[in-house]
Amino acid sequence: MDLRFIGVQNIPMVQPGDDLVVLIEDGLRTMGENLQVNDIIVIAQKIVSKSENQYLDLTTVKPTREAEQLALEVDKDPRKVQAILDESNEVVRKAAGVLIVEHRLGFVQANAGIDQSNIRKESVDDDDLCLLLPINPDASAKAIHARIKSRHGIHVGVIINDSLGRAWRMGTLGLAIGVAGITALEDHIGETDIYGRELIVTQVAAADEIAAGASLVMGQTREKTPVVVVRGYQPKEPSDKTLRGVKPLLRPKAIDLFR
Repeated sequence: MDLRFIGVQNIPMVQPGDDLVVLIEDGLRTMGENLQVNDIIVIAQKIVSKSENQYLDLTTVKPTREAEQLALEVDKDPRKVQAILDESNEVVRKAAGVLIVEHRLGFVQANAGIDQSNIRKESVDDDDLCLLLPINPDASAKAIHARIKSRHGIHVGVIINDSLGRAWRMGTLGLAIGVAGITALEDHIGETDIYGRELIVTQVAAADEIAAGASLVMGQTREKTPVVVVRGYQPKEPSDKTLRGVKPLLRPKAIDLFR
């Protein structure tokens, strides 16, 4: 398999209401590139959130007593702790400087994915400005997937990725939080290996692997490459509704040994 990870250049700073499909098309055009059948477009969560105006001004947040107490325990701004709680189903772990939660979408991550890096709004002080995850990343990915098919008549996969930590490793990794047009979790249970042995537990987090590779091209600091086109992978389409989106990648709490 020959894989290419193509960083889309010349995408401007995204503003609320911007059309990401048009920005991606324009960026590819400046590079002499076009979308092809079975390309997978990996889009940084941050520009999806910006386009959907998922900004939060902390001056509008009133902390509850619970948030104030938790803020003392983890040494964080009570307003931000309240915002984290508002975006979460439950607190999973807490320590000085660390607040791990189950996001309302089911992701276990630090600070419910609320971010303050590389964002700016003239009307809000940088210290008071936050960016939340998209309301429904799967729906965002599905809309982009459908619009590209409508405009170009081709099938592409779409992954929205974010930087998440992992229980067994140091450092963050680009992982999928929204998926459309491909199977996020490829199930090989019941198939055989090269020696004919039956595979008992083999499932491949294909969307996460693609998201991680694209994240290397995107960078984590000043690179300004929020979109990567992955070419050469033969994506499998979900066989039924239960396999669509990112949900198949989320480990159920009942079998999550770290919770």
